[in-house]
Amino acid sequence: MRHIAIIGSGPAGYYTAEAAQKAFGEDVRVDVFDCLPVPYGLIRSGVAPDHQSIKGVSRRYEKTALTENVRFVGNVTIGKDVTIPELQGLYDAVVLATGAPNDRPLDIPGDDLGNVFGSAAFVGWYNGHPQFADLNPDLSGNTAVVIGMGNVALDVARILSKTPQEFEGSDIVAHAREALADSAIERIVLLGRRGPHQIMMTPKELGELGQLERAVPYVDPDALPAEAEDAILEPGLRKSVTHLRSFADAYEKQKAAKAITVEFAFFAQPKALLGEKTVQAIEVERTQVISGKAVGTGEIRKIPASLVLSCIGYRTSPIPDVPFDERAGRFANDEGRILTGLYCVGWARRGPSGTIGTNRPDGFDVIDKIVEDTNAGRLGRANKQGRDGFDALAKTRALDIVTFRDWKRIEEAEEQAAREGAPREKFVEIEAMIKARD
Repeated sequence: MRHIAIIGSGPAGYYTAEAAQKAFGEDVRVDVFDCLPVPYGLIRSGVAPDHQSIKGVSRRYEKTALTENVRFVGNVTIGKDVTIPELQGLYDAVVLATGAPNDRPLDIPGDDLGNVFGSAAFVGWYNGHPQFADLNPDLSGNTAVVIGMGNVALDVARILSKTPQEFEGSDIVAHAREALADSAIERIVLLGRRGPHQIMMTPKELGELGQLERAVPYVDPDALPAEAEDAILEPGLRKSVTHLRSFADAYEKQKAAKAITVEFAFFAQPKALLGEKTVQAIEVERTQVISGKAVGTGEIRKIPASLVLSCIGYRTSPIPDVPFDERAGRFANDEGRILTGLYCVGWARRGPSGTIGTNRPDGFDVIDKIVEDTNAGRLGRANKQGRDGFDALAKTRALDIVTFRDWKRIEEAEEQAAREGAPREKFVEIEAMIKARD
């Protein structure tokens, strides 16, 4: 029997558990740990609440979680409640699938001003993550600046733009839904260092921006390259740029009927945030793209900003006793191997890139390495204690473990509390989750 501990119950974690089952069959026991009492990680707290079809992938993870040889171990913080060396002593292999839950720092003057947030925090706020439920962003100002030109920036701009009616069928949490209903924001500026041909936005998500009830996207036609130049782009990016061109063409016809403008500001490098206690403006430098890189021109302008949201990437959380690559913001690893018997997968391995599905081949790849290391005798002695050993350790430390069966009771309570038409009303406090379990 082989025993594997997976730290993190998001996509990378459950794809890895599925791969372990297929590789070892009945001869494996997998424990999937999470610091929260609820599973699914990014699916629950990162995917936009109005993208319910994407969240449906959790049914696949549930199928894996309900099998006999996979167990969910929630409400346990690795590095605090239990150390990595302790897990290595109990399990044949330990796989870190913790994702990248921390915002990459903006690192410009004024980034500590009030009403400046990273996307992990802001997305966590409207998705009900317990760590960010009390964020309380001030939406009483006129202009929000969203720094970034990826899908997360699009999600943030779309959520800021929607009417209460457009949230029907979503699982946006009550405190965010109520705050957004009272929002005074009329202008949302999407700030990008490079131009339309370098955006990271995918066509489907970009197209949604043109379907909003009260918001109209604006693209300055002068910022678009000659249409003939689109021919060199790969198909997905070409479709995205086509959306930008349609936004530029349609703006004048639509603007009078829309209360909110979502403005694309290309070739704009953030230089400083301005204000006294709370942000009031952002200073940007005009750039030009040379060999794919944004190069400053020295031309400076200011954009009013009552709210600034930085969507420029994420970092993995360091864990004691695990080598960490500070520059890359992820665990130091060689194609998933960290130390003997210690591995990483998904964003914790490669950084925040790819889609949810990208984690599946990652999970199978790391299990292939575990099989290889097992067959080569590199994982040390067999017959480790695995979950029996962990349970004994947890008992001595009085850890309040949440099982998948417990999670199903929490899920049922969330579904019962849902407003009409919504799939659930999430608990946003750990204490409330635990109470619902009991």
